[in-house]
Amino acid sequence: MAQAVVAFFDDAADSAVRALWRRLDAAGVPSLAARKHRPHVIFAAARTMPAAARKALRSELELLSIPDLWLHTLGTFPGEERVLLLGAVVDTELLAVHSAVHDALAGRVQHPSAYYFPGAWIPHCTLAQGITDDQLAAGFRALQPPEPVRAGIGEIAIVDTKTGEAETVTTR
Repeated sequence: MAQAVVAFFDDAADSAVRALWRRLDAAGVPSLAARKHRPHVIFAAARTMPAAARKALRSELELLSIPDLWLHTLGTFPGEERVLLLGAVVDTELLAVHSAVHDALAGRVQHPSAYYFPGAWIPHCTLAQGITDDQLAAGFRALQPPEPVRAGIGEIAIVDTKTGEAETVTTR
């Protein structure tokens, strides 16, 4: 993955996630704060998203109402790399926006990531990744009980996942 369609949060949700990152750091669990990421949810990813894909995405997003996300579930993914995340409640509005993003990108991007395809996508905000089993357990303990975060979307951007450079597609 080299480019991603990312939804950045409004100020209140950004602050709430950063507070969770600080709690993790205080518990000895390295959060994403040190990596200088902004709290976000990824809608799609691909090796490249050329100008035609970006234009189609902008046009599609101009027509849509982007719902707030409820980041409600503290969880992890199966597999070898340990990830601690806040999962979003999935509803028809969110799925419609996600499908529209993929419809706009279909056939216009190179090497799309299947992890973000409709039907496979798990909308989430990553809190920590690449951590040990002990750090994962400590992270769960540090964030109990999980409190939901209402995340308004302040901006949708295409982000270069290697450099962190972001190109705004739309703002709310």
